[in-house]
Amino acid sequence: MPLAVSMAMIAPTPLLAQSGTAGWLSSPGVVGTLVLLGIVLLVAALVVSAKVDRLLRSLRRKGAGDGAMARLGERGLVSTYSNEPDNPLVDEKKPQEMVMEVQPGLRRMIVWYLGCAVSWLVIGTLIGQYVGMKFVWPDMDQQSWLSFGRLRPVHTNTVFWGWASLAMIGLGYFVVARTSAAAIPSLRRGWRALGWMNLGILSGNLFLMAGINNGGGEYREYIWPAVLPFAWGLFLTFRNFYGTVKRRTIGEIYISNWYMLAALVWTLVLVTIGYLPWYQNGLGETVIQGYYMHQGVGMWFMTFTLGLLYYYLPSAFNRPIYSYSLGVLAFWTQMLFYTLIGTHHFVFAPLPWWLQTVAIVFSAGMFIPVVAGTTNFLMTMRGSWSAIGRSYVLPFFLVAVVFYFVGSTQGSFQAFRFTNHLWHFTDFNVAHSHMTMYGIITFALWACMYAIVPRLTGREPAQLLVGAHFWLAFIGLFAYMISMMAGGTLKGLMWLEGRPFIDGVTGSRPYWIWRAIGGSLMFVSHLLFAWNFITMVRRPAADPATTAAPTPTIA
Repeated sequence: MPLAVSMAMIAPTPLLAQSGTAGWLSSPGVVGTLVLLGIVLLVAALVVSAKVDRLLRSLRRKGAGDGAMARLGERGLVSTYSNEPDNPLVDEKKPQEMVMEVQPGLRRMIVWYLGCAVSWLVIGTLIGQYVGMKFVWPDMDQQSWLSFGRLRPVHTNTVFWGWASLAMIGLGYFVVARTSAAAIPSLRRGWRALGWMNLGILSGNLFLMAGINNGGGEYREYIWPAVLPFAWGLFLTFRNFYGTVKRRTIGEIYISNWYMLAALVWTLVLVTIGYLPWYQNGLGETVIQGYYMHQGVGMWFMTFTLGLLYYYLPSAFNRPIYSYSLGVLAFWTQMLFYTLIGTHHFVFAPLPWWLQTVAIVFSAGMFIPVVAGTTNFLMTMRGSWSAIGRSYVLPFFLVAVVFYFVGSTQGSFQAFRFTNHLWHFTDFNVAHSHMTMYGIITFALWACMYAIVPRLTGREPAQLLVGAHFWLAFIGLFAYMISMMAGGTLKGLMWLEGRPFIDGVTGSRPYWIWRAIGGSLMFVSHLLFAWNFITMVRRPAADPATTAAPTPTIA
């Protein structure tokens, strides 16, 4: 299916081979991106093949027992389906009968953080869906507060700060307490932080829809009165996390806590610098914008989520992380290289050439933490591939890990001067953003939530709906990503050839339709996810037994 979607969207691109851009297909960045795209296609094909194989095996087993093989027909074609518990398309997860023992009050606070995050996900992506449809029907409304320019930052800021940030912090509270074997110093402080951050997101969105914003700074469109309560919430969170680690009853600081504490510190520094009044104009504003925009993704979302993966992924496989040393190497190289790559968003801009070169070189340096981290995760999963086929949680982890390698590496390739010249400021950037923020961050957060919430509440979601959530989100992401890559490449080539700007607009229309289709699938999957979450938390399990949570071992 993903292959068919990608071929259908790439097919109408006869304009790619134009004079004046000869040889673009053989440039290192383009070749590397195509190879990475092939990896995603290969993984998708393997997952689909595994599911089909399990389907056929299950039907054969059932046929041997009750004569169901007759339903396959003489040609071996499937002519019926089953919703029975051993449905091989979306496998039954073993019911969670034990509820983890956690600090009194912590379970409720985590559920509230995650519940707020889910609400912001539905709201933010509903707005994103509406904005995406405007590319196809630009005159669908005439209200100023519904205009593209106002709603687009509402979409991005809501999913960034509302969905991903609150989900990360909620999941992080469980990790920092468990891996430190210590109680959270102040749950009241955690509740206050949740209130402040929700206030910042709500007020920031209302300001944006009223046309009050911080100018053209992408991802920092909120004005400072809206950012301040969010930043205060982050500071309160840092105090709780740091206090928990400080009170730990074990010797080592588990690697997850390194990542999460670093992410909180970096983000507080980032927000402070990004809103200093003397960096709001001129070239200084441009440099700080690149710094802010990329650090927001790399040092907050990516760093914190990697910390979550270092706990939840080995816990899901019931084994220690493959190498603690690789985790430390990935941590320090991420801190070293990621902090100086923001200027690669402004290659060929009127900024010092050496500054642009440093950003490109350090972007290439990101191969080190990405390869180290990916190797660590894949080696932790080694020998358990059959378990991935039997679980509804583990495929989310697999997609997150694969996209961590593909999305991050593709970003490094895109920093090269030629590929930057070809793709930057086109729809290709939108594809890259969704590859990372959706393929990595969101799939990882879903995996962690499906792994931990049933163990906190004792309630499982319907496995069929979790499977539908996974496939709709995965196929939707693929349709969205490929359409934006193909359309962005076409637009970039037109710009390089000096074609009129409007040609790029009209030429992008078929890809924007595919984008709307992919976005619709993704949004429907979010509705299913919201229902699954409600199922998991709507009421506590009856008289649950309690058990201690597994803690990953330092290997």
